Amino acid sequence: MLKKQLTLVAVGLSTAVALGLTGCAAGEADAGDGGTDAATATSLADFGDLAALEEAAKAEGQLNVIALPRDWANYGEVLDLFAEKYPEITINEASPDASSAEEIQAAETNAGLDTAPDVFDLGLTVALQNTDTFAPYQVAAWDDIPDELKEPNGLFVGDYGGYMSIGYDSSKFAEPASLDELLGDEYRGAVAINGDPTQAGAAFAAVGLATVQSDGTLDDFQPGIDFFGELNDAGNLLKVDVTTATVASGETPVVFDWDYLNAAHTADNPAWETVILPGVGYAGYYNQAVNKDAPHPAAARLWQEFLYSDEAQNLWLKGGARPVLADAMAEAGTIDEELFAALPASPEETVVPTEEQSTAAGELLGAEWATAVE
Repeated sequence: MLKKQLTLVAVGLSTAVALGLTGCAAGEADAGDGGTDAATATSLADFGDLAALEEAAKAEGQLNVIALPRDWANYGEVLDLFAEKYPEITINEASPDASSAEEIQAAETNAGLDTAPDVFDLGLTVALQNTDTFAPYQVAAWDDIPDELKEPNGLFVGDYGGYMSIGYDSSKFAEPASLDELLGDEYRGAVAINGDPTQAGAAFAAVGLATVQSDGTLDDFQPGIDFFGELNDAGNLLKVDVTTATVASGETPVVFDWDYLNAAHTADNPAWETVILPGVGYAGYYNQAVNKDAPHPAAARLWQEFLYSDEAQNLWLKGGARPVLADAMAEAGTIDEELFAALPASPEETVVPTEEQSTAAGELLGAEWATAVE
């Protein structure tokens, strides 16, 4: 389930949330009612209303998405609901296991072609590094999205997130109460992280969690690197990319990953449990963005509107993720209260790195990680 490079959001969760492609070529932007150029539209108002945007998107008839694993935060149901709601629009799913960086590479490689991605789902660091790739767009629910979770012009916007957690096969292991327990002999060859922390956001966050759980701060990830070095020296670090198949087969019986991803493995292994360690918790969000050269610019913007609708936000919740509109939906009474209440208890203290901290951590990992775990 490797996906996304350096996911981190630059600020903390809000209080309630803490509980084969075809189509028109790029540049052939369809116009909405009244001659609206979809490629330059920055909000629904530019189309007039949602019906006009829907009409323009249906006329394009295609939506190119990339790096959206169907078992990631319930993306399968999200994609299927959009397809059911808009049968006139064919969704072309490319490279589901690509990283955020590879999404940008695909946009560059396919620039000007009908194979280019229309939209992105990205980690913050990659988003910050590539703002010139995105078209500004503010969805209808813009005002309800916390300011700290959106780029002010709408170049990219947080959508769903969660906490770094430890998933484990409870038929083989007791619930770990601390990181230090994972250094014990009983965990030999058993502990995996979801990818390479120099490339994958979930793995990066695992090192961040290990840092703050080792009395370090996000200003210096060295304590987290040191922990995984110790885990490796003990023979307990399992260097296998985590997938649904590796969890189901028992190949990766203990996994550092986002809580919503770990929780999803219960469907494949009924004995699978997820724990958010006591003490300081580490959280992060993924961000949505529109390709400025999207071959289907109206469909790209309709996809954004759909993702920030109550029905799609509740599907993130169904997948165990924390929707960015949870506060507003709880106040409006539109959130699925049963699913919201079922989220794992959040830590008393939550941290996420700032842009500067995540950049420094990335540089440190690039210099030190391979040596620590070789």
